[in-house]
Amino acid sequence: MSTPAPSPLAIVDAEPLPRQSEVLTDAALAFVAELHRRFTPRRDELLARRAERRAEIARTSTLDFLPETAAIRGDDTWRVAPAPAALEDRRVEITGPTDRKMTINALNSGARVWLADFEDASAPTWENVILGQLNLIDAYTRSIDFTDPSTGKSYALKPADELATVVTRPRGWHLNERHLQLDGTPVPGALVDFGLYFFHNARRLVDLGKGPYFYLPKTESHLEARLWNDVFVFAQDYVGIPQGTVRATVLIETITAAYEMEEILYELRDHASGLNAGRWDYLFSIVKNFRDGGAEFVLPDRNAVTMTAPFMRAYTELLVRTCHKRGAHAIGGMAAFIPSRRDAEVNKVAFEKVKADKDREARDGFDGSWVAHPDLVPIAMASFDAVLGERPNQKDRLREDVSVAAGDLIAIGTLDARPTYDGLRNAVAVGIRYIEAWLRGLGAVAIFNLMEDAATAEISRSQIWQWINAGVVFENGERATAELAREVAAEELAAIRAEIGDEEFIAGQWQQAHDLLLQVALDQDYADFLTLPAYERLR
Repeated sequence: MSTPAPSPLAIVDAEPLPRQSEVLTDAALAFVAELHRRFTPRRDELLARRAERRAEIARTSTLDFLPETAAIRGDDTWRVAPAPAALEDRRVEITGPTDRKMTINALNSGARVWLADFEDASAPTWENVILGQLNLIDAYTRSIDFTDPSTGKSYALKPADELATVVTRPRGWHLNERHLQLDGTPVPGALVDFGLYFFHNARRLVDLGKGPYFYLPKTESHLEARLWNDVFVFAQDYVGIPQGTVRATVLIETITAAYEMEEILYELRDHASGLNAGRWDYLFSIVKNFRDGGAEFVLPDRNAVTMTAPFMRAYTELLVRTCHKRGAHAIGGMAAFIPSRRDAEVNKVAFEKVKADKDREARDGFDGSWVAHPDLVPIAMASFDAVLGERPNQKDRLREDVSVAAGDLIAIGTLDARPTYDGLRNAVAVGIRYIEAWLRGLGAVAIFNLMEDAATAEISRSQIWQWINAGVVFENGERATAELAREVAAEELAAIRAEIGDEEFIAGQWQQAHDLLLQVALDQDYADFLTLPAYERLR
């Protein structure tokens, strides 16, 4: 008797999109289904392990480098694979979602790399997931163009040798794609984003002299990096390209991953390209993991925690040393400022801050850094040009002067700043505005002259939760309470309504955003990720 054919993936509760069939081919879906069968059970085990580790942190209020992997850290002989030519020079990287206009603008931006984002800068609507894939296919075949319906302005790609190299960021392991299911079980969003992109573009990118390159978000352990490595090995064999064609840069944006940087590079060593120093997600991870650790772990206002804070400095210095010791790129953090078309003074002050930040990263040994807007590319480029000159990177700077102890990474008490009432109000205001846009399908949102993504909302709601549960008293004498948070949220919602008018307010998702922010900021049962309950409301 013949073996029955594998169950095909089912498309569930999703309106058909124009040209959807070009992405969701039978062959591509078969590949994603095979990824799901092979790797989702291990994904599930690793998510359970996250919960176990979090419980251990709650019990001990500490973290340390892993004793069981000391031999990997102590072995000075291993290195990651040499960088491919397209990723040798990464001095400026621009980030953004994969909508059609952004795809063209990012590729044309003058940055060396574009982080094409299916994660925090993209709300995972079915339209964003599928049409984002289509836009990348069209970009590689040079069949992409865009005309802005509101301005009539047309956008087209520059010559190939002037375009940024694409590094795609799939969703994190914790998120599912509810619209693609196998036998009633949703496929992890990470495998959908990776699988569709890899299947359609891996060979095409090789022919273009590049390759399928990825940023891996929300990684919490070297075992999660090992899972990604196994996915890469299988995928390369499946489509018949050489092992090592894939390259991955891991975002060290969780506090647990900061203790496993060398092990993460080791697990991915044939496919590793570098590590990146995130900021908002990193702070969010500290709050999440040490939320019941007492006053010593209470963070001040998010904007008061700069990259020069001692515990943040320990993290970035360790990242540079680790990367260069192992032959990997060290990529710095985000410059999120959005230039104002109306206020030159705002721009002047912000550009000076961006320059100072990028100058510091270049001096510290980073090989590149992120910006959120094309106008910031020249500023960041100048900072790195001044240090690198004609060299593509500074991986030869081994930073052997850096010595970071386990306790340095969680020495939150070294900060002088304290939470403020204005910090609470800002967290509420930004949280409501971001979540409202996310529920409408926008993941990258300009708020108060900053390009915000999901990490912003995570740190905002986490700080509200932490300050309330720690009984923080603000400088004005008011105590952080659920009642105060509700009062501030009501005032912010009313201010937004007055600002935009009743018609636009009613047409938006403002009340839902307000309610969801309060839910995830006030519930005693702290949600691991805001995007999990938010995804249930996303249509």
